[in-house]
Amino acid sequence: MAAEMAPRVLPLPRQQSFGPPTVPNPFVHPGRLGAGDKLRSVLQGIILLPLRATCITFILLLAWLFASIAMFCQRGRGSVPLKGWRRRMIRTTLSGLTRTAFFIMGFQVKVKGKVASLPEAPIFVAAPHSSFFDAIVCALTGMPSIVSRAENLSTPVFGTILSSLQPVAVSRQDPDSRKNTVAEITKRALSRGQWPQILIFPEGTCTNRSCLITFKQGAFVSRVPVQPVLLRYPNKLDTVTWTWQGYSFKVLCLLTMCQLFTRVEVEFLPVHVPTEEEKNDPILFAYRVRQTMATALNVPVTDHTFEDCRLMISAGQLTLPMEAGLVEFTKISKKLNLKWKHVREQLDTFAAIASASKGGRIGIEEFADYLKLPVTDVLKELFLLFDRNGDGTIDFREYVIGLSILCNPANTEETIQMAFKLFDMDDDGTITEKEFASIIQSALGLPELDVSVLFKEIDADETGKLSYDEFKNFALKHPEYASLFTTYLDLQRHQVDLSDEQDSESLKGKHSPVRSTTLVSEITPTARNKVCPEGNEEDSSSTSDKKDD
Repeated sequence: MAAEMAPRVLPLPRQQSFGPPTVPNPFVHPGRLGAGDKLRSVLQGIILLPLRATCITFILLLAWLFASIAMFCQRGRGSVPLKGWRRRMIRTTLSGLTRTAFFIMGFQVKVKGKVASLPEAPIFVAAPHSSFFDAIVCALTGMPSIVSRAENLSTPVFGTILSSLQPVAVSRQDPDSRKNTVAEITKRALSRGQWPQILIFPEGTCTNRSCLITFKQGAFVSRVPVQPVLLRYPNKLDTVTWTWQGYSFKVLCLLTMCQLFTRVEVEFLPVHVPTEEEKNDPILFAYRVRQTMATALNVPVTDHTFEDCRLMISAGQLTLPMEAGLVEFTKISKKLNLKWKHVREQLDTFAAIASASKGGRIGIEEFADYLKLPVTDVLKELFLLFDRNGDGTIDFREYVIGLSILCNPANTEETIQMAFKLFDMDDDGTITEKEFASIIQSALGLPELDVSVLFKEIDADETGKLSYDEFKNFALKHPEYASLFTTYLDLQRHQVDLSDEQDSESLKGKHSPVRSTTLVSEITPTARNKVCPEGNEEDSSSTSDKKDD
């Protein structure tokens, strides 16, 4: 249970845009079958499964045959669009066979709205993407091109069928793959009917349909009209949702084919024609289309992306709860200018701190142990700066934001130099363990505190003295200490201001002089003269470089 925290002495404004997402984890589907559902599935599957599997295999072979004929002797595969009888064969035969396959599997498809023609909307954007069964949209839209991994094209039977749709291939080995994919989508969308329409799932990964996550920009860079397509699965028993945590591909296929029927609703919304503003800003274009779809679905939007999935998997590998890695990467990375690799490294540090706690969160005790310091007023203030929702713990999202907003800006060369001068009491260019202990004990108000472990960790060359380079290197690797230092200075100034106000009120009331209020922690005269010189409070305020987030 987290330690109860006192309210902050120094208020810090909070930006609402950094608030936690409406849906904590859209990548998990924990639903499990009850005993009755399992028994029903087994009894129905005894009859349905072999019949359906046989029919689906036959349809798949037929589709492969027609795809092979359409692609026979086709020049420039993938670089030249299919035309004439080849394209008509794909549209009619594969579309009909796909519809038949879904019918045999027990899907009851309900269609709303009108499918836009190629001149009206060269691109379809479908969401929420929650299952491989979302492929039903292909059959309903005349087998458009899709975006697929290049590896899928080499799969036996299925690869031939996929190739006949002339997909936009994405290669994981190609470092320029993302740029090339966007360029290919744009080229096809602007081809004036030369290429077929393109179906894109802009979320880029599967979710549990509880929200719409961030749309990738690929479908919106070409500045052409798009038709939003909504997918719903209004079933009492959900056997279609395929997420990062939940049933596997094979299990979902078996369960679905063991059901008497599975309902799916596909709704085609009016074509969204981009305004001039949206044409010049793909992010705005994607945002407005997503808002339109979310409103029609009556679900919230979040800023999760596929990168959150990668962090979630990494969190699981670090023995953290998988949802601990979800930070809404798009929002965090843009606002704080962070790269995925940097956030991944921070996850390692967070896991090391939170390893002793349960639930993947850092309490005040774990925070103090990591800093090798006791729980004091100054440490509590720093902890509360990280603890954005005030629940007495720090999750990974709060940790990333705290490091970026509170610690890294405070960890400047100027702050490090000032801290070094504060510790170097005899101005000889080095810090002894006695000098180090004197300031730490004074700052934290604990004269008996043993800081030898922390000192030895900083003393890389084991000389018993800290050079400026050693001090700086440790500070850069552990930015939490910079924020701890500036928090301490802010508390000192806060107490000085209170003392000045009390002294002023005493003089105004013609009372005898009163003793100044004791500072949060008594500090040596030498340290005070270096950091907060008398009569220069205004200048010293610049030493704290915390950003008001």
